[in-house]
Amino acid sequence: MSNLYQIYLVSDSTGETLDRIFLALKAQFKNFDYKTNHFSFTRTENQVLKILENCEKEKKTIILYTIVDNKLGNFLREKSEKLNIPCFGILGDLIKSFSKLLNQNALHVPSRQHMMNDDYYKKIDAIQFTMDHDDGNSIDDIQKSDIILLGVSRTSKTPTAIYLANKGYKVSNIPIVNKQSIPDDVKKNVSNKCIIGLLAEPERLAEIRKNRMNSLNETGNKKYINIQKIKDEVEGSKKTFKKFKWPTIDVSRKSVEETAASVIKIYEISKKNV
Repeated sequence: MSNLYQIYLVSDSTGETLDRIFLALKAQFKNFDYKTNHFSFTRTENQVLKILENCEKEKKTIILYTIVDNKLGNFLREKSEKLNIPCFGILGDLIKSFSKLLNQNALHVPSRQHMMNDDYYKKIDAIQFTMDHDDGNSIDDIQKSDIILLGVSRTSKTPTAIYLANKGYKVSNIPIVNKQSIPDDVKKNVSNKCIIGLLAEPERLAEIRKNRMNSLNETGNKKYINIQKIKDEVEGSKKTFKKFKWPTIDVSRKSVEETAASVIKIYEISKKNV
């Protein structure tokens, strides 16, 4: 008998919130075989009925949904119950609780989190800025950065910067190649900006760099993966970060999301101390 579950993720918007919630949920179960089925912009009863028709054809189905329209959400849940299909609303009870707490009615308008308002355009600007200031580029206006990340090659500077940009932070990232790698503007304004050094274990970096070279079919640059040279690079970056009293994050065993969360915490602390 198959243990594969068909997970139906039903949303009245893009489904991004639901994806993130399911990602956190599934991580708590070691033995969980599943296949996800995404249904975004579900806003009519006919759409719901078509989804349920598909569900009926499967043996092990679970529905998770984020639908802010109470009537449509209740329709999905009631129809699912009649078919004995487990169905869980993610936002419903939370919206009700907040409505009572704030003493106001919820708007129940789909996609409001994706409105093109000031916050939206701020995020777009942050993404463009971060892309322009990747890998030591466009250092002339680096002081416009909210956050500056430094580190030797393959310390997750770019993916961390892009992740932060999607949260609205303007980020510059600078690779440490030699003593001249760090712009003078960064060294001079130590107390005015959130500058963070990213570190990683040399052995971990060597592994990542080897995989990177293999994926690109590169074999010439032996120094890039030489463990002693990597140790010297990391030690040199540590001394630099210590000299300028920049906080550091060891990314050796951290995901991009975890690294970004640590960066944000340091950023918030730095803003309080300004």
